[in-house]
Amino acid sequence: MSDKEKISLLALHRLSHIGDATAKKLIEIIGSAEAIFKEKSSNLRKINGLGTKRIQSIKKEVDFDSAEKELDFIENNGIEFLFFKDKTYPDKLKHCIDGPLVLFQKGNIDLQHKRIISIVGTRKITSHGIQFTKELISDLSVFDPVIVSGFAYGTDITAQRAALDHHLQTIGCFAHGMNQIYPKVHQKYVDGILKHGGFFSDFCSDDKFERNNFLKRNRIIAGLSEATIVIESAEKGGSLVTAEMANGYNREVFAVPGRSSDNMSKGCNNLIKKQQAMLLTNAADIAYILNWDIEQKPKQTHQAELFVDLNKEEKIVIESLKSLQKTEIDPLSLSCQIPTSKLSTILLNLELKGLVRPLPGKQYELI
Repeated sequence: MSDKEKISLLALHRLSHIGDATAKKLIEIIGSAEAIFKEKSSNLRKINGLGTKRIQSIKKEVDFDSAEKELDFIENNGIEFLFFKDKTYPDKLKHCIDGPLVLFQKGNIDLQHKRIISIVGTRKITSHGIQFTKELISDLSVFDPVIVSGFAYGTDITAQRAALDHHLQTIGCFAHGMNQIYPKVHQKYVDGILKHGGFFSDFCSDDKFERNNFLKRNRIIAGLSEATIVIESAEKGGSLVTAEMANGYNREVFAVPGRSSDNMSKGCNNLIKKQQAMLLTNAADIAYILNWDIEQKPKQTHQAELFVDLNKEEKIVIESLKSLQKTEIDPLSLSCQIPTSKLSTILLNLELKGLVRPLPGKQYELI
């Protein structure tokens, strides 16, 4: 792509009355961003949905000088410029009508043939939420998923730190340009994330840092992944907006239930109650719903672990399944005398070793 086209794309991206969906539509019709600015107003008026305000924005608001400065910033700071038609542009985000026209990327991001999940939640995460998030990512690590979040306080950074602890790729989505880090206290995690993932943003370096940026950013978090997981949320919160967006993109949404008296469980409980999210109790729920079979995507570094001798508890579960055959987790728990919370993890490990498989109705059987 020529620098002229990149500058034109950045100029189009910055117009106040031209959103991503409209900009992409114009490029499909006219052919390029550069051609849009050269098109006669009379021809633009013939395009359905392009009213006077939008045409005036294209003809009078355009600022090529600022766009050129932004391109210089991008090229001089190790940032990749992704156009929505590029092969390197995230595939899942291409299917979102309001996905960014252009996306800025920094780090070592590789989304090809990857399982991608977004983990979001309150900034005021509880000790229970922290522990659940860490255990969830630990149990999912055998699938080598990419963990996407917003790099914010609380749930976001908990998930991304846990991903780094398990050498998983993690992506932070900024609500500002690549010229700053927010919150500043998270600067210490930047190098680790750049090494094992990176950052996305569709904000320019001179864009104002406003509260509404976070809501706009959330569409990238929801759009990048095949599922969005809400760990904890009050009755209202940005993570609920992300869940709503994910539902709008026909992606799976999971929510962790909690006591009705717990303020940070109210949002998750409401998502489940309104059937806007599936109840999440452990990693096996995600593997089952998303059909993550180990045969499809084994993590190479764990191959040796998958075929080691069974431990004592795994042997007990195998023997119980031999006698029960197809069974749900509760009868199996009684038979094994192992709590269901622990049994779910054991079953997941046995599934990964190719000894057990989940069935519809949340049943299990020996292979």
